[in-house]
Amino acid sequence: MDVIELLPRLRLLRFPVGQAYLWRDGDDLTLVDAGPAGAGAGIVAWACSFGRVRRVVLTHFHEDHVGGAQEVAALTGAEVVAHTLEAPVVRGEVPGPPPVYEEWERPLHENALRLLPQGGFDRPTRVTEVSDGDVLDFGGGARVVHAPGHTDGSIGLHLPRHGVLFTGDAVAASPDDGRVILGVFNTDRDRAVASFGRLAALDPELVCFGHGDPVTVRAGEALRESARSYGAAL
Repeated sequence: MDVIELLPRLRLLRFPVGQAYLWRDGDDLTLVDAGPAGAGAGIVAWACSFGRVRRVVLTHFHEDHVGGAQEVAALTGAEVVAHTLEAPVVRGEVPGPPPVYEEWERPLHENALRLLPQGGFDRPTRVTEVSDGDVLDFGGGARVVHAPGHTDGSIGLHLPRHGVLFTGDAVAASPDDGRVILGVFNTDRDRAVASFGRLAALDPELVCFGHGDPVTVRAGEALRESARSYGAAL
């Protein structure tokens, strides 16, 4: 796990596939996503020097985001939070719908699978369910933004007091040149494009993706320009 400071209160936690974020309010810590299976113990060991993880907010159910969540919860007592449409999949009660791959996405997915831990993982049994517009008690009030298309219950998190937006996998940055792009492996591309537009309209100062480097300068402009290129309404 690589750790990168983005703000005094914000760290990026990078894994072989995907990344998570840790937000600090005094001694209270919030994880946005939890990395793949096996990541939890390392996250907790590192985070204990800052405080205690109080909650894990999952942007969606994919294993590179939810794999470490139960381990973190078991070690810290953290609350696990997910959208009400996503929670049954997070708990393992129902299977998640598969992506509708574009042909160029298939090699990317196959490569990601090779990098992820093999086998299953413990799933959170207790999940606090949230919906669009709910406000979570961190970062001065973190607003849940329902952003379906990548998955049905994908969410973003907007911290308006700090100008920070977490997009999950609804939006990404290209590994080749850092361009802001629509997230890949979507269940419904049209809904994903619409969600991209909704997130871009929030005009953040700093935007954090599930994959790719965050945009720390003129983030809102970069989001809007890219969203328009996909035909998103702003």
